[in-house]
Order: sequence, then structure tokens, then C-alpha cells
Amino acid sequence: MKAVLFDMFGVIARVQSPESMSLLERTAGGDPDRFWVAYWSERPPYDRGEVTGPGYWQAVFARLGSPLDRRLTEELIAADLASWSEIDQEAVDLLGLLADQGVVLGLLSNIPEDLAARYEATQPWLERFAVRGLSCRIGCAKPEPAAYEWCVRELGLPPEEILFVDDRAENVYAALRLGLQGHVFTSPERLRDTLRTASR
Repeated sequence: MKAVLFDMFGVIARVQSPESMSLLERTAGGDPDRFWVAYWSERPPYDRGEVTGPGYWQAVFARLGSPLDRRLTEELIAADLASWSEIDQEAVDLLGLLADQGVVLGLLSNIPEDLAARYEATQPWLERFAVRGLSCRIGCAKPEPAAYEWCVRELGLPPEEILFVDDRAENVYAALRLGLQGHVFTSPERLRDTLRTASR
């Protein structure tokens, strides 16, 4: 193993908390179950950079059949960005240790442009990544093969020398099918064990 390709959310950054999800539900109004179906159904074009934040929320509310004005759009965008902005400091510290050991670091994240810009403005540790495969900028998202292939090309290494780390098993399986090594993330401790084994 010469490089580690990290997922962002669920590994380095935390997934949405119950509190942040409740805030989004209250802001949107209506039935929470219908809201989340619409939220995730319309998410892929947003992650791939095909629509802006306002365009995404227009699509969500069109699916819900609910009215949406500018003020509510701004509130939803703010609540959504905040819900994805909590960092796991232990994972960030692990990035520093790996970089100091000479491991090449890459990032492959399904992330919309609004959130990518927020992270770039507030998280200096992103500079540790030699390659940043942000779905909104490369035009494809996990588990699409093209997303992994883009990162492999940019890292300039054979797939078998790259360990892909993600909290979603389907994303790891997609990487394995392309010849990368894979680890389904559950904790920094278990990842450290995998890294020790992979680097032998």
C-alpha cells in the first residue's frame, strides 16, 4: 500500500446528527418521511455539480408539492451545510500521522459545491490530500466506477497499491471490483489495524 484514498462523510467528517436532521425537518415542514425521500432522491445531481443549492431545493420541494420562497431556500441551505460540517478530530489527527509517514493521501467524496467551498474555507487539513476527488467537480460520484478511476489516474499508482476507506460497504465493494484494496470504516482504531497490515 502506497496511498490511502479516504471518503469524507462518515470517516473524517461526521454524518448528520439527529439534532441537525430534526432542524432540517422543522425548517422544511410537512411530513418528515416524505421529506427525506425527496432529499435523497434529488441529491445525486447536486453532488455531481449539475445543479446549485437553490436548484436542488427547488427539485426537493417540487417532489413534495410544496411552495418554496427565497427566504426558506436560504434557511434550508444553511441548515443542510451545518448538518454536514462536524469533524471527527481523531480521524483528522490520523491523516497527519499518515502524511508524516510518507503515505500519499487522496480524498473521494460525494459532496455538493456549496459544501466543498465551505470545507475549503474552514478546514486547512484538506491541504494534506495530494488528490481531491470531489464529486461536484469531477462530474461523477461513488459508487460510479468513473469516480474511482479518476482518483487512480490522479494518484498515478496501480489500483492494488491504493487502500480505499469508506463507511458504506457498497462504495468499498465498488472499489474492490476495480482492483483497489478496501476497508469499511467503523472506527479509527480498526482503520489503524488495517493500515498496519496493509503496509507490511
